[in-house]
Amino acid sequence: MKVSYFPGCTLKNKAKELDKYSYLCAEKLGVTLEEIEEWQCCGGVFSTAKDEIASKLSSVRALKAAKSKEQPLITVCSGCHNVIKQTNYVMQNDKEFADKVNKYMAEEEAYNGEAEVYNYLELLRDVVGFDKVKEAVTNPLGGKKIAAYYGCLLLRPNSVMKMDDPENPKIMEDLISAMGAEPVIYANRNECCGGYIALEDPKAAEKRSNDIIRNAKAMGAEMIITACPLCKYNLVKNGADIPVVYFTELLAEALGVKEEKDGE
Repeated sequence: MKVSYFPGCTLKNKAKELDKYSYLCAEKLGVTLEEIEEWQCCGGVFSTAKDEIASKLSSVRALKAAKSKEQPLITVCSGCHNVIKQTNYVMQNDKEFADKVNKYMAEEEAYNGEAEVYNYLELLRDVVGFDKVKEAVTNPLGGKKIAAYYGCLLLRPNSVMKMDDPENPKIMEDLISAMGAEPVIYANRNECCGGYIALEDPKAAEKRSNDIIRNAKAMGAEMIITACPLCKYNLVKNGADIPVVYFTELLAEALGVKEEKDGE
């Protein structure tokens, strides 16, 4: 199966290893990621202002590229996913806004939200299937106790994202189980890490991150996995004393492809 792939800025710069693991895991599971040509930053944050068009054009172009190939659009970063999914939703449901965007891009074919958008986690669950992921595991994680950290952007707003229950999600816990580890349920797994206030109020951001780490450890976690590069950075920067790992890296380890990459 071939899918259109939007890596985003962080995975192409500060987190290149995570991008490589995304490719390796997909290949092992029978999926080919085809990176969108000449993609641009998604905009970083989805503005709800109706007259804010310019910041959404790069997302629309990415969506149009996937549509032209009749492929779903796959994202790995929860920030990119949130922006692109919300942009697609408004193009589907707000005709006035969609008309403005299409007039702005007058030389191109109109786009009205036809592409499907999946986060990589949804690709694993809904397209590949966690049963097949489990079958492909060659290096099971031996019952290690792992806490999934969702953060703010993966699940909300629920009316648009529709990935999982925003209050009691389980998509990452199911992936942890498929990799042979034990998921740890804890109260702060979908609370904000403080990433968006880190520059304005670093002490408040540090407290939020430390609350998450302490809560996960109190419930027995030996490791935290996340699907947001900013969350990973913030938790580590603020003093996590257990490993904080991106989910694609841990998946690569379980599938036996991380060793292949590291051995190059």
